Amino acid sequence: MTPELLDRIKAVVGPKGVLSDAADTAPYLSEWRGRFTGKAAAVIRPASTAEVAEVVRLCHEAGQAIVPQGGNTSLVGGSIPFESGAEIVLSLSRMNRIRDLDPLNHTVTVEAGCVLQTVQEAAAEADRLLPLSFGAEGTCQIGGVLSTNAGGTMTVRYGNTRDLVLGIEAVLPDGRVWNGLRRLRKDNTGYDLKHLFIGAEGTLGVITAAVLKLFPKPKQTETAFGAVPDPAAAIALLSTMREATGDAITAFELIPRIGIDFALRHVQGVIDPLSERHDWYVLLEASAGTRSDGFRALFESGLEKGFEAGTILDAVLAESSSQQRAFWFIREAIVEAQKYEGGSLKNDVSVPVSRVADFITQATDAVCARIPGLRPVPFGHVGDGNIHFNLSQPEGADTAGFMARWDEIQTAVNDIVRGMDGSISAEHGIGRIKREELARVKSPLDVELMRAIKSAFDPKGIMNPGKLVP
Repeated sequence: MTPELLDRIKAVVGPKGVLSDAADTAPYLSEWRGRFTGKAAAVIRPASTAEVAEVVRLCHEAGQAIVPQGGNTSLVGGSIPFESGAEIVLSLSRMNRIRDLDPLNHTVTVEAGCVLQTVQEAAAEADRLLPLSFGAEGTCQIGGVLSTNAGGTMTVRYGNTRDLVLGIEAVLPDGRVWNGLRRLRKDNTGYDLKHLFIGAEGTLGVITAAVLKLFPKPKQTETAFGAVPDPAAAIALLSTMREATGDAITAFELIPRIGIDFALRHVQGVIDPLSERHDWYVLLEASAGTRSDGFRALFESGLEKGFEAGTILDAVLAESSSQQRAFWFIREAIVEAQKYEGGSLKNDVSVPVSRVADFITQATDAVCARIPGLRPVPFGHVGDGNIHFNLSQPEGADTAGFMARWDEIQTAVNDIVRGMDGSISAEHGIGRIKREELARVKSPLDVELMRAIKSAFDPKGIMNPGKLVP
């Protein structure tokens, strides 16, 4: 970053659009887990697509590397600059307008800096549902959500982020603006270019706005917290509940007892959901567009079939919205509680739903054989095959030494995932952490095609260099 280039950028975005003091830039340079802390020549905060385009054009002209950033909730180092300080961070946080909400078309058009929760609330006010929901929804931004193709708790019914996007607007690496803000359900006019940007983690351009699908707001939601004998029984119960409710299951989460114990120990307000302890639990939810006693009866009938088949041992149904929130609080508290138990090796993987139980068994055996006393905490959105296979250090172990085995353990887990035709990243992306591992698990042709796409869009290699692409 030369002084001349910085002056030209300041002329575009104004004094509010450039941060350079260490105290001001610090929040943009560290990942929340603390695994990565980088440096940047400056943090640039444009307020419009036109400003983004001009900043990118100037950087392209000068060969200046750019790290696009949303809410900085990345878990794989994708939104953090490297330690050299040669890059600039391009924050989209000032671009936070909802441009249009069309209830009749069931769409909302938003800028990349909109916080997910804000868009959820706007949809709800219009009696609509945006079915994107995960722990970071109060801080993550739409541009980052799309760039990582994040998942969440409702994927089992509504699909991943990619499935909820009708169109996007993006600034290309040379500064040109591609306007793909289509609001159409059907558009069969060649390559669907938006899907190149979704999941690209800012390596092909900067997403500046998007058209998202909305759905009728559910009028009735049924939630239950149940105990199951093991993960295999949980998957069988999922199938039973989908059939019993007419495929109305919107969330299906697997939770191990160790996760609840961690949450009870470290997070205030967590309750033990059932009167007796069990090794495994599920949190399941179904929703309907109309309110009726019949829908609850369908939900209960599915649970009854589970009891008869032995796939569920005990369960409690939420009788109020506050009880529903209490159940979900347990699920979210498990994420927070793990950090108080020392080092945690994170694996965000997916396998076919029918292989979830096999994966948990095989992966647990493999990692525990390598590290005696290891405490696996496998949990997550198993309704769509996504397991957060997190591994807490043995009690009393040296945290630094334990974390140093990240690559070894990740390789062991990923080998099992690959053997089941799974994915080494279900919803968190690749970023820095998994870039080289991606080259190991992908075929040479996969890698060749990814590099060709990157080269075609960004021949100068200025867009989020060193991320995603092996």
